[in-house]
Amino acid sequence: MNDTKTTEPFVKITHLKKYFNVGKDRILKAVDDVSFEINKGETFGLVGESGCGKTTCGRTVLGLYEPTGGEVIFKGKPARKGRRERIAFLKDAQMIFQDPYASLDPRMTVGDIIAEGMNVHGLYPGAARQERIHELLSIVGLNKEHANRFPHEFSGGQRQRIGIARALAVDPEFIVCDEPISALDVSIQAQVVNLLIRLQKEMGLTYLFIAHDLSMVRHISDRVGVMYMGHLVEVAASEELYENPLHVYTKALLSAIPIPDPDLERAKTVIALEGEVGSPINCGPGCRFMSRCKYAKEICGNVTPELKEVAPNHFVACHLFREKSLSDLVSTANPSY
Repeated sequence: MNDTKTTEPFVKITHLKKYFNVGKDRILKAVDDVSFEINKGETFGLVGESGCGKTTCGRTVLGLYEPTGGEVIFKGKPARKGRRERIAFLKDAQMIFQDPYASLDPRMTVGDIIAEGMNVHGLYPGAARQERIHELLSIVGLNKEHANRFPHEFSGGQRQRIGIARALAVDPEFIVCDEPISALDVSIQAQVVNLLIRLQKEMGLTYLFIAHDLSMVRHISDRVGVMYMGHLVEVAASEELYENPLHVYTKALLSAIPIPDPDLERAKTVIALEGEVGSPINCGPGCRFMSRCKYAKEICGNVTPELKEVAPNHFVACHLFREKSLSDLVSTANPSY
């Protein structure tokens, strides 16, 4: 993790929306009015259960999906205001994909895969390009001889290292890491995460780290945002979120993290959420989590809760906290569920 901070957000996402038309006047609101900021040199973790919209959010931030609404501000300027700004943003912002098997073209050599971004942006001409490819392979823990091989000749962990080298090839400043370890063996996951942390320190990179492994997110992230059905429900510094979760959904997620001690694991209380999981298709106003929350009130079904700062740098989208004063939060922060 990197503690470097600036007053101006390095990346600012405001009211981002991504809707999909799934036929017969049915609109799937995968990302619905999401706003957050990422400071230069930090890692912002984005977590939530499968289908919550976190990957769609990351892809929309980079422009792999055209946003339905909202804006991405990069280094103080709109990232996609014009063609020139869009090209510059695509060089400075890269992505590490979840599946190292599907994200590499099997017909291209590793060297050609890494050089593809250089070709697009006209970087490292002539002999400098081959030197840069060998340098990148060394940086991610591979050998220069690997440049002439094809993706199928590598293990999953090695393929992900190739994906990281490809992302670094155009000298980016911001990288979206879309669950970069979820498809890897557990024995390899820590190696890849430690590589990402080292690269961040050495190159001053800024990460949006998308994952569902909450223990790993705690290890790598400076701040964490929790998503549920297209909405951000809580944002806080990593340690603050894990030690003092406020939203009921966040508490449930954290209670499911395994503890590597059999006695503590048996003794812990797991919050089991009841009720029906709602649908993000044609959903109207109101809290998306209402159907699974025992504290839901009438206002929850009529008004979508906004992300509000209820403690210093701790934001929650929940009507429960809007109705109470800060002095009451100590008693309501961890209600029994």
